[in-house]
Amino acid sequence: MRQADQARARLIVTADDFGLHPAVNEAVEQACRSGVLRAASLMVAGPAAADAISRAQDLPGLAVGLHLVLADGKAMLPPEQIPDLVDAQGRFDSAMVRNGVRFFFLPKVRTQLAAEIRAQFEAFAASGLTLDHVNAHKHFHLHPTVLSLILSIGREFGLRAVRLPAEPGMGPWLRPWLRLMSWRLDRAGIVYNDHVFGLRHSGGMHEGVLLELLQRLPHGLSELYLHPATHGGLTPGMADYRHADELAALLSPRVRSAILSRYQLCNGFGDPAARR
Repeated sequence: MRQADQARARLIVTADDFGLHPAVNEAVEQACRSGVLRAASLMVAGPAAADAISRAQDLPGLAVGLHLVLADGKAMLPPEQIPDLVDAQGRFDSAMVRNGVRFFFLPKVRTQLAAEIRAQFEAFAASGLTLDHVNAHKHFHLHPTVLSLILSIGREFGLRAVRLPAEPGMGPWLRPWLRLMSWRLDRAGIVYNDHVFGLRHSGGMHEGVLLELLQRLPHGLSELYLHPATHGGLTPGMADYRHADELAALLSPRVRSAILSRYQLCNGFGDPAARR
């Protein structure tokens, strides 16, 4: 990439799973105060959501969005209101292909899905935080039904931006879905990123990976997303995640220098620079 192009490239650095665990919340606060983190995506039904909201209210430099959980996590509504979506403990499973088919073909399931998505938007609104963006745990918002509900319900809650999970080099089978998603976001007037980085190295966005990525970010608006925490062992599904190494990367002077020397670091999707 030519230096002139690099100077125009813009970057958002985001932490996902804000509210999952106090160790995540502490990492987000550290990385915002002393590192390059400028955005976080909040799990409103997460076990540590109240702590995350309290910290975010004291971090005016942190843009917070909704990390919609519809798989492998806790629902906002009680199980009796969404019995076709969750188990008796109110948790979604990880069978995303099966559930995606059910979302599309079963009106009863779709009605419950809409109610849960609305409940998560309402919980975010009740936090008093400004909604910077929306994305979904495990990128379930790629599903056309989920995206439709996000767009229709989110409009009532000031939805302005959505993550497009388009990482350079992704499999060709995803490209039609991404084209459809970007077309729908354009039609709805929703801001989105041109590129995302974090899919291929999910849980392993350590300093070396970030420094390599930062040598060659493409022109436009890129989003780097990570899963920082002060320690590991947060959930069984994240047993191999290098949470503490990702926090160290966000605090790294070398990463800071690489970003500030090449790119315009944006304070979330609401930053005017992110909308150019």
